Amino acid sequence: MGRHWGPAMKVAEQVGCVVSASRSGQPEAGSWSCSGVILSRSPGLVLCHGGIFTPFLRAGSGALTAAGAAFLPGDSCCSDLRLHVQWGPTAASPAGRAERGRPGLCTPQCAGLEPGPPAGHHGRPLQPPHPAELLLLLSCPAFQAHFARLFGSEAAEQWRFASAAPDDEVSEDEEEDQLRALGWFALLRVKHGREEEADECRPAMAVAPLEAVPKGAPLLACGSPFGSFCPDIFLNTLSRGVLSNAAGPLLLTDARCLPGTEGGGVFAVRPGGELVALVAAPLCWKAREWVGLTLLCAAAPLLRAARVALGRLSPGAASLAALLPPEVGAPWGLPLRDSGPPWADAAVLVECGTVWGSGVVVAPRLVVTCRHVAPRETARVLVRPTTPKSAKIWGHVVFATQETSPYDIAVVSLEEELTGVHVPVPTKHFHEGEAVSVVGFGVFGWACGPSVTSGILSAVVQVDDTAVMLQTTCAVHGGSSGGPLFSACSGDLLGIVASNTRDNNTGATYPHLNFSIPITVLQPALQQYSRTGDMGGLRELDHAAEPVRVVWRLQRPLAEALQSKL
Repeated sequence: MGRHWGPAMKVAEQVGCVVSASRSGQPEAGSWSCSGVILSRSPGLVLCHGGIFTPFLRAGSGALTAAGAAFLPGDSCCSDLRLHVQWGPTAASPAGRAERGRPGLCTPQCAGLEPGPPAGHHGRPLQPPHPAELLLLLSCPAFQAHFARLFGSEAAEQWRFASAAPDDEVSEDEEEDQLRALGWFALLRVKHGREEEADECRPAMAVAPLEAVPKGAPLLACGSPFGSFCPDIFLNTLSRGVLSNAAGPLLLTDARCLPGTEGGGVFAVRPGGELVALVAAPLCWKAREWVGLTLLCAAAPLLRAARVALGRLSPGAASLAALLPPEVGAPWGLPLRDSGPPWADAAVLVECGTVWGSGVVVAPRLVVTCRHVAPRETARVLVRPTTPKSAKIWGHVVFATQETSPYDIAVVSLEEELTGVHVPVPTKHFHEGEAVSVVGFGVFGWACGPSVTSGILSAVVQVDDTAVMLQTTCAVHGGSSGGPLFSACSGDLLGIVASNTRDNNTGATYPHLNFSIPITVLQPALQQYSRTGDMGGLRELDHAAEPVRVVWRLQRPLAEALQSKL
């Protein structure tokens, strides 16, 4: 990772932990585990996901959906609940110093499904599991409200947030429990056998205010895949991505997370290490297809809810509220707010009848999208720019390639100019391996505005030394057709998203393998049309050479494509 990831990595590894729950005296009943974030070390306070507590609730998981339930006290769970928290060595501790000075690789020693002892001499050093008590279960009401708006009613039938894959055996009761607990988290107090002086020297952690981190900003997720299973191998595994989208405190990132990372922290890279959110659901499935995004709950409103709940529990619990990490600006005063990359505003939503997709502004009154989004010349289309969100501009399709053309392109002329939109600079060169971003209206359409996903330019396919196809590892979903592909470094426009990949035998979609039309193929024709109104260059796209058609031969015919799908 680059040098600018260093501060976030340090904080993430210092405050990451794993939490396990079991029944006293019943080892045969097994254990439940998830990731967590250490909020304070003296006394020890940990925030983790609430899903592992559903088997212990006296009133069952229905208590989480009861009217007005914003938090539940610790005694809402059975008295035989036993909790343990485990974390890695601190930089100031003897184990941390030994690890930092040890050359070479260490030999992992699997700890098993149960909370195990610290690794041996050749394994990754760990602190022994510490017993803990449940102070309260809490939810963020605003998160729950946005979740119901985006995923409720008819949309709920298409979405799945269980940790298992759609074809795995999961009982309806287990799936219902997971869904009810999705937006719930738990505040724990760690019972130290003795106070560890070295741990008290650890730097405090700050919390990013809600909406302070813009779409496209880099994030670092820290969690323990598979929970307490083999912590010497999986504890505090890091994954980087960007903030893909946001609806109030409900956030999405394309950082790759796995089951067991629920409750893990997600941190801002700039200015360095502020806690942005906690993982709510590490895997999201839609219509039995993996979306490749992780659902998050913003940390700032969650900790505000924790302060309110602690104040209502007891005078002793209320004193703990002052120990929760503060938001940036009190007392840090760091300039975290960022307007985000200006090129992201160039993405627009394009509606043509019942079909919708994405597009990109290439001139104040010109938008490029895909033919399967706006297939008919002279058809009227509605364009919704990103800013201002309430704006709607009508236009008409002045050109669309023929269905036999390998280039799936349509050009829309607007009836009025798009003001205040940054028109991206088209690139002249491509560099395999460079960091890239896709901006489009996949997943949620207009409900949250465009999503941003990150990856690399994995391949540049050429014919006669001319780029004719781009491949990326960005997560691309239905509704992203026609959206822009940008260089994350320069902000230059690289291409137009045309499709992702589907296995015709299994029906599975692979969002991280997708194809874009290079902007260098289109730019001369677009410039000619913008200056003179001559569509001769655009018409040439219908007469691509046979080698180009061979490259794009895997595209499905339009008749087989679903509406608002790639």
